[in-house]
Amino acid sequence: MKHRLTHIGIALILLAMTACANNPLASSRVRLALTGHKSAIHAIAFSPDGKRLATASEDRTSEVWDATTGHELFALIGHTGPVMSIAFSPDGTRLATASADTTAKVWDAATGQNLLTLTGHTGLIYHIVFSPDGKRLATSSQDATAKVWDAATGQELLTLTGHSDAVVDVVFSPDGKRLATASDDNTVKVWDAATGQGLLNLSGHTGAVVGVAYSPDGKRLATASYDKTARVWDAVTGRVLLTLAGHTGGVNGIAFSPDGTRLATGSDDKTARVWDISTGQ
Repeated sequence: MKHRLTHIGIALILLAMTACANNPLASSRVRLALTGHKSAIHAIAFSPDGKRLATASEDRTSEVWDATTGHELFALIGHTGPVMSIAFSPDGTRLATASADTTAKVWDAATGQNLLTLTGHTGLIYHIVFSPDGKRLATSSQDATAKVWDAATGQELLTLTGHSDAVVDVVFSPDGKRLATASDDNTVKVWDAATGQGLLNLSGHTGAVVGVAYSPDGKRLATASYDKTARVWDAVTGRVLLTLAGHTGGVNGIAFSPDGTRLATGSDDKTARVWDISTGQ
C-alpha cells in the first residue's frame, strides 16, 4: 500500500522544486494542515484549476478540501475498504477513486454524489487515472490485470492481461493512445489504449516495478523498482536509455518535471533524488 503514497510524494517534491526555482525566498513552512481523516492518507490530488484538493484514506473515505483555506468541503463515502487512489477528471467536474474493496467509483466533484461504481476486478485496486480527454478511466489491480472503462457509462472496455503478478501502476501516454503498466513481476508493459494489444514488454529490472511515468512529450518512459534503480526507456522502441543507480533502498516513486528535463525518484533509503535526463546524473 505504500506504492501510491510515495508516488504522490514525488509529484509534490517536483512542485516544491519548481516553486523554489522561481522564488529563491520560498519557504518550506506548512501553509495548511488538512485534518479530518481517521487513518493514513494514501493519495492526494489537486483539481485542474488548483482550487481544491482531494485525499484518499485508509479510513475508507475520500475528502475534498478548499486548497486555499483548508476547509473540508465534503466527504466521498461509499467504499467498504481503504481508498488507495484518487484523480480529478481533466475538466475538474468528476473525481474517480480506487479501493481495496475491488471497486472504483466516479463522483460529481461539485456535490460528492456517487455517479458510477466500476466492478470487475477481483483484487485490491492500486491506482486509477483518467485519459487525457477524460473519456476513459484505467485501473491497475492486485489481480494481475489492468482495465479500461468508459468514464461516462462505467462500461468495461478492455482487460489487459499478460502480467504474472500484481499491477501496481498504470498511466496513459500524453496523447491517450497508449497505456503503460508497472507490475510486481519486474516488468512494464505498453499497450494500445484503443484495442488492448500488447506493444512492448520492458524487462531488465530485477525487482518489482512499482512506478511508471511518461515524459511530457510522450517519447520516454521512466520506471521505479525495488531493485534500487530507476530506468528511462524509449517509449516507442522499448530500448533502455538510462539506468539511474545510487539509491540504497527500493525506488518507490518516480515523476518527470513539467519540462521533461529532470526526473525525481523517492526511495526506501529515506531520500529523494533529482536526475538530469540528458546525462543521468
